[in-house]
Amino acid sequence: MTTRLTLLTRPGCHLCDDAKAVLDRVGEPYQEINIEDSEELEDEYGFRVPVLMLDGKEHGYWRVEEDRLRRDLRLSSAG
Repeated sequence: MTTRLTLLTRPGCHLCDDAKAVLDRVGEPYQEINIEDSEELEDEYGFRVPVLMLDGKEHGYWRVEEDRLRRDLRLSSAG
């Protein structure tokens, strides 16, 4: 099974902790990537974390909108 969600984070980020709590409530498996482990990701996202990717595309940053995420997961799996 392919993981549809990727959460780009950095250590010590309180918004990242909030995002993980939302993803835990949603219940969809996700991969977490620390942007500090990649110069390319660090350059691209800097302090614009957390960034949530859905099916490889940016879904949002700073805050995970739970209702919107649930809707988009449902819609993208129905198509």
